[in-house]
Amino acid sequence: MDFDTQNLLSLGIAAVALALIVVVGMVRRELAPAARLHGRRRWLLAAALGAGVLTFSAKLLVVAGLSGIAAQPGDLRANAAVAADDKPRATASDTHVWTALPYSRAGVPTSPGAATTYVWQALPTQAPAPASNPMTAAKVRLGERLFNDPSLSHDRSVSCATCHDLFKQGGADGLVTARGIHGQTGTRNTPTVWNAAFQNLLFWDGRANSLEQQAVGPLLNPIEMGMPSAAAVVERVEQRTSYRNAFDEAYGAGSEITLERIAAAIASYERSLITPDTPYDRFVAGDTRALSEQQRRGMALFATLGCVSCHSGPNFSAASLFDTQAPRRLFPASPTPWEQRYALLEQSGADAPGVRMAWRVPSLRNVALTGPWLHNGAVSELADVVRIMAASQLGWSGHYLLWSARSRTVQEIDRPLPSEQQVQDIVAFLHALSSDRLVALTNGGGPADTRDTASVSSVHDVADGRRTAMGRAIP
Repeated sequence: MDFDTQNLLSLGIAAVALALIVVVGMVRRELAPAARLHGRRRWLLAAALGAGVLTFSAKLLVVAGLSGIAAQPGDLRANAAVAADDKPRATASDTHVWTALPYSRAGVPTSPGAATTYVWQALPTQAPAPASNPMTAAKVRLGERLFNDPSLSHDRSVSCATCHDLFKQGGADGLVTARGIHGQTGTRNTPTVWNAAFQNLLFWDGRANSLEQQAVGPLLNPIEMGMPSAAAVVERVEQRTSYRNAFDEAYGAGSEITLERIAAAIASYERSLITPDTPYDRFVAGDTRALSEQQRRGMALFATLGCVSCHSGPNFSAASLFDTQAPRRLFPASPTPWEQRYALLEQSGADAPGVRMAWRVPSLRNVALTGPWLHNGAVSELADVVRIMAASQLGWSGHYLLWSARSRTVQEIDRPLPSEQQVQDIVAFLHALSSDRLVALTNGGGPADTRDTASVSSVHDVADGRRTAMGRAIP
């Protein structure tokens, strides 16, 4: 919060003076007569009460000053860096100017004890299903067909799998923002569908609270799949006679084909798409050799720097089924020059540019495979994502002078940036959250060695080009 120091000081002096006058009056007219105090004792009582007023006022001024400083925007590595000749550099927005200063401290100080208080958890090998939509093998098979069927889009060119490529982009599409029918481009980066079954909220803005609800959105979105109505979706499915038997197997003979059942089948299929086969999960389960030394350092930093305050639990998301307390967070939480560089506010989708949005906290599982990153897909380096989050969300923003146009004040902010080694250690840890099977497939490996009978129902059959699930075995 910006504040005018001179105005605050003037107001404080007036308030203190008024309080002292009131205290003297109370002592003279009420307290001293009631206590039968005279002469020197009366003035001692007035002095004691006056000292209390002054002490309390001083505390309020200190708290207000610290709050103003703490809430000022952070800086970032690229903009806080100074040239070899130590000449300051400046970055400006409409309301603030950041002038970088030489580093006074290198790297974020860490407290070993802080890492010991966070309990790390492995991903469950099965995703829960709601009582209203129990998983069956027939329903998962139907959902897989629907997920991969482009005829469910208006121009028959886009399927769910078009944007959620399970085997090349970690369940995303590798594009800056999603591409829909007629070559239209949206404003959001495509999130991965892997492990979406563990999320409490879906979409970047968290507007869907179940996979069933989320599955309907793209079908009717005019940019994504563009179907004009629920009836039009149902009609497309009914046109494919082969779907009739699939719906009978999934929902019973003669069952009606409805949009709700289409969405329920897709949701069932998506609940089979989980990846508990990561180096991190093996490490937590007891394989002490699963993580490298650098990844273990990154794991500790992930806790001590505060990343776990948002990316917590088995799915590394406060918007997961495991943690429902605060599934959305403001981003960027504080203004830094990153938001100008990557248009983080202009492309937020808010009614007015520059408004800070509350976003669903995404899962970090397989994050190393799903670039480019952030809601608008503007960041192409995972290390820069770490730096952005450290500055804008956690306050590790650098050493700089901050000019505030609103309060017309200059402050020196000195919050160390993560060192390059610390950033790379965290990036290495994030790679440990990638599925072994997805890494193999993303790098061009075949599926022969990716089957895991504990969690895999089927895999991509390279021989005939079929794309199928790598989810858990379904009864």
